[in-house]
Order: sequence, then C-alpha cells, then structure tokens
Amino acid sequence: MQKKGKFLASRDCDGSGGKEELSNYQTMLVLVIFCVLIWQASPATAPVPVQVVQSWDQNACSLVVCGPSEKGLPGRDGRDGFQGPKGEKGEQGLQGPRGIPGPPGKLGPAGPVGQEGIQGEKGPKGDAGEMGPQGIQGLKGPPGSLGPTGSKGDTGPQGERGTKGEIGLKGATGAQGPQGQTGAPGPKGNQGPVGEKGAKGDIGARGLQGATGPQGPVGKTGPPGSKGEKGSLGEKGTKGDSGLSEVNLMKRQVTALEGQLKALQASFSKYQKVAAFPGGRIVGNKVFVTSGYEGNFDDLKQRCQQAGGQLASPRNAAENTAVQEIVVQYKKSVFLGVTDIQTEGRFKYLNGEAIVYSNWNTGEPNNDKRQENCVEVYSNGKWNDKSCGERRLMLCEF
Repeated sequence: MQKKGKFLASRDCDGSGGKEELSNYQTMLVLVIFCVLIWQASPATAPVPVQVVQSWDQNACSLVVCGPSEKGLPGRDGRDGFQGPKGEKGEQGLQGPRGIPGPPGKLGPAGPVGQEGIQGEKGPKGDAGEMGPQGIQGLKGPPGSLGPTGSKGDTGPQGERGTKGEIGLKGATGAQGPQGQTGAPGPKGNQGPVGEKGAKGDIGARGLQGATGPQGPVGKTGPPGSKGEKGSLGEKGTKGDSGLSEVNLMKRQVTALEGQLKALQASFSKYQKVAAFPGGRIVGNKVFVTSGYEGNFDDLKQRCQQAGGQLASPRNAAENTAVQEIVVQYKKSVFLGVTDIQTEGRFKYLNGEAIVYSNWNTGEPNNDKRQENCVEVYSNGKWNDKSCGERRLMLCEF
C-alpha cells in the first residue's frame, strides 16, 4: 500500500516457508541500501526522514523502503539496474518410478481394404524329384466292343521336306543295255605287244563295208549233207491251161519271181538278225559279228543261237581272215564253233560234220592237261585248242 510522497514496495507472500521469508528480507535490505545511496546524493535540504513500514498479513506483506520529504525529488527507476548473471543449470534429477499402465483403449474402427499387390516373378524351377518305385502291373482288362467307324478326316497339311537320306548300298548289276553303234574303223597300225587286259570299252559305230577281195581257190567238194526235213505242203495251184499259151508262160514267170522274192525275204530276215550285232565282217553269204560280250563256250554258243546264228565256223581262208580282223580290232581271242568233245583229236563243227578247213598254230592241237576241247583264234589268225571253261569274245556267224 502506498501513501503520499513515499514509495512503497509491497510483495505478496504465500507464507509457505523459511526460504521465501529469507528472500523477502534480502530484498528489503537491498532496497534500504539503495535508498540511502540516493539520499546522500540528493542536495542539502531538509533531512529526509526514513520511514520503514512493515505490514504483515496472513498471506502477504508490504514493506516501505524509504520516503523523502513531500517536496523532495522522485527516486530513480530501478529498472536501469544491472541484471545479475544467469545461474548455472542444475543437474537433472533422478527418473521417477514408472507409473501403472492405464487400461487398454477402445478398439478403433477397421481401416480401408488395401489394394491388391502386384504378382511376384515366377520362381526358378525346382529340381526333379526322384522317380518313385514302379507300381505293380494291373490285370489286363477285357477287350472293349468295336466302336463305329469314324468319318474320314480331312487331309492334313503336307509335312516339311525331310533331310536327304544317306546313299544306299550299291544295287545289283542291271540287265545289259542295248548295243551301241559301231564306230568307223581306223587305219590299221603296226601290231604292238599284247598289253594288259583293259576295261571293256563301248562298241563303236559300224564301219563301211570294205571292197570284196579276190575269189579264193575252189575248195574240195565236201561230203554230202544230211537229208533235210520235209517241207510243208504248199497251197494248191490253179489249174493250168493246156498248151504253152501266153497265160501259162506268164504264170511260170510269176512263180519264178515268187521264188526270188522268198529268197530276198530270207536274206532280209538274216540281215535283220545281224543288225542286232553291229560291227562285223561280210564274206560271201556269211556275216561275222560280235557284241563285245565275253563268256565261256556254252554261254557263247547259246547266245548266238538265240540271235538266229551260231558260233563262227570259218570254212576257208577268206572267212578265217574276217575272223582274224575282228580279233585284232577288239584285241581279244574268240571261240570257234569247232570242238572235239565227242571224240578226242577229231574236231567237228557244231552240226557234227568234220571240219574242212583249219589253221592250227605250230604244235597245236596238243590237248594240254587233257582239258582242251575247244578252239580259239589268235590275232595272227592261228588256231589253238583251249579249255571250254575259259572266257573268250563272242563271235557269231549268220
């Protein structure tokens, strides 16, 4: 509480202890010292009475520090005083005991449903498990009834072309091909030494027919041939006119022409057969040809017969020369249609007649090892007896 001309300092105290009362006393002492210092600094006038008033209540107290005379100067504001230093921060006190946990709260509302997560990546394939033991084979069930035949399915797409297979085994040798054309004969060269047997060459085209050589000497008359088979009965001719009229003469001429025609037809048929073996020699009415085939005596004889001829059987020097030329051309010996199979040392033609011509080599025939019953011709035209099982060039005559 403040009165006139005096400064009153009042402070409410809660009277709660000795510490607060001690603080109040200290404050009062500071104020008293402060008032004395101001009084001494003031001019010399009437003395300023110092009046200390204490007022004590139950809950508050007031203190009158000083009061100058009624006409004295007002005291200085204490707000310009120096602020004391800040005290150090006290140490942190010990942590108190943990309180008793409270009761659980009420269950909150359910949150919204979350979005579906992204599907994870596919994991690696696991290792294959071990194969289990084989089960016991079950009993064979009864056969089911035959179902109805289904409808024909559509034709499926053509599959991809397969890879090329491996080359198969070599097949069997095919049948002999047709005879090629005989080549033109080249100029006759000097006879060289006999070389190694070469591979079978292709048959050349048939050469031009050479000029007819001079007629040889007349041979000895051969023995009479065997009686031929009786010919078939011809057609009955028309009844002839009486006398030698012109009509009858013409009929005789026609009959002669028919005979000549039949002879020409026979010759033409023979030459047709010869055409199957191009490249031969013609001597008189005989034709000597070869296909280049090689075989033993029986094989060659059969092949010539199938072609309508027989193995070459020269009956004079001219025919033997034609055989020799073919031997030189092909550089291979040939078998003749002459043997002594029936009687050793007595060579005969295939029809059983004794030979009328021969051209034996010196010292031949000798029947070496008693196995030489056939006749071969060398490149010099000489004959030699040889085993019939040997393979020689086929030469047929027509």
